[in-house]
Amino acid sequence: MHESSLNRRAVRLVLALGGALIAGPALAQTPQDPFPEPLPTAGAIRVGYTEFATLPDLDGVPARMMLMLDEPGTGRLFVNDQRGPIYAVSYDGRSVTLYVDASDPRWGVGVQSRGRERGMQSFAFHPQFAETGAPGYGKFYTWSDVIDTTPPADFLPSGGGNTHDIVLHEWTARTPDAATFDGGPPRELMRFQQPYGNHNGGRIAFNPLARPGQPDFGLLYVGNGDGGSGGDPNNHAQDLASGFGKVFRIDPLGTNSTNGRYGIPASNPFATDAAANTLGEIFAYGLRNPQHLAWDRRTGRMFLTDVGQNIVEELDTLSAGSNLGWNVWEGSFRYAGRQGLSLENRRGDPRMSYPIAEFDHRDSLLTGRSASSGLMVYRGTGVPQLANLVLWGDLVSGEIFAVSADDLPNGGQRGMRRVLLNDRGTPRTLLEIIRAKNAAQGRDPASRTDLRFGFGPNDQLFLLNKMDGVIRLVTR
Repeated sequence: MHESSLNRRAVRLVLALGGALIAGPALAQTPQDPFPEPLPTAGAIRVGYTEFATLPDLDGVPARMMLMLDEPGTGRLFVNDQRGPIYAVSYDGRSVTLYVDASDPRWGVGVQSRGRERGMQSFAFHPQFAETGAPGYGKFYTWSDVIDTTPPADFLPSGGGNTHDIVLHEWTARTPDAATFDGGPPRELMRFQQPYGNHNGGRIAFNPLARPGQPDFGLLYVGNGDGGSGGDPNNHAQDLASGFGKVFRIDPLGTNSTNGRYGIPASNPFATDAAANTLGEIFAYGLRNPQHLAWDRRTGRMFLTDVGQNIVEELDTLSAGSNLGWNVWEGSFRYAGRQGLSLENRRGDPRMSYPIAEFDHRDSLLTGRSASSGLMVYRGTGVPQLANLVLWGDLVSGEIFAVSADDLPNGGQRGMRRVLLNDRGTPRTLLEIIRAKNAAQGRDPASRTDLRFGFGPNDQLFLLNKMDGVIRLVTR
């Protein structure tokens, strides 16, 4: 019998005995197993890698990298540290320059980065950032947890509570191609009052496929978690009057929102539904913690990863008005609170949008605590092993998975393949490579990776982490 099958059998036996020997809520939910077949280990895709650039430590701690973007108009890559800095990285990786630090007191942002889940969650450049005279010239956006909760919030949690706020800011550079940001303090667009310290903002992004004159051009997608705690206790995600547990789509240069600081596109699914309580900003709902967005340049299809509760991690497609089910469904299964999942009536509600792929926290490849992370549809030729695949992974263990972009699965773990890094002829996980780097740095070995993907010109794929400060370029 395969080793991973034996491990899974052992896990189920312990769970059947009440989970007394396994710590952590992810392993103590239920003896029922939504995916009895383990994640495949045979036939793994092997790719190369090189160390591309290194971000500086902050207070002796490696950079907490969240996102890397290509800004083609100024010919640079940008990557942020969750604690507030955004760095400009040259296309050859040899130059790393602090572009702006949002936590610098002169900007008045006050990034709150306590714990693993708070800080600058994401950033995005307007598609006209480098286009002189255009409305979006010099503009970029940050989505950050902040310390100051004095200004009134635009979106409040239904059950009260206020650990901190999360704010969408618009920054305007006078000279977009300057080495460092040369504008003034940012403009606040929207503010959420967060009831708990987790499940804060997710990815913000402009549709990279939209061109001037097309309906989606210049519209900003804003991912926001369900407000935190566990199980969405305020039932935000299914509530169309709540901004939590949603993906918004807004016009950051518009003015027809309630606060007059951004626009609500008339094409949004609830913008003109004549229901007084639905939010016109909502593009999709039923989300727990939407961390990543990506578009397939061949099909135009939009993808999202949503972090699960205790058992299922999911990869989804997204369209206007999609309901991804949380907190009624966790992935393809009925959410049953502390009891875990109900495995009956799988994918049984036709009104829901179910995942195309899922994995189970308790799989022997993983650590028992998992979170779906990283997302890219690879249509390039530079790494032919990855051609026409949707790439995503597990934030904690750093495992990278792939599914076909042209023949999407219908949920579950079938159709998933593992991606390993070729380290001088030996296939390794990213966590193994980080630990080796930690040893060379004189640091204690990392227990997790906090995997993120970065994006560069010509379909370059980068691997980011929060444990050694190294940005790695994936190669053939």
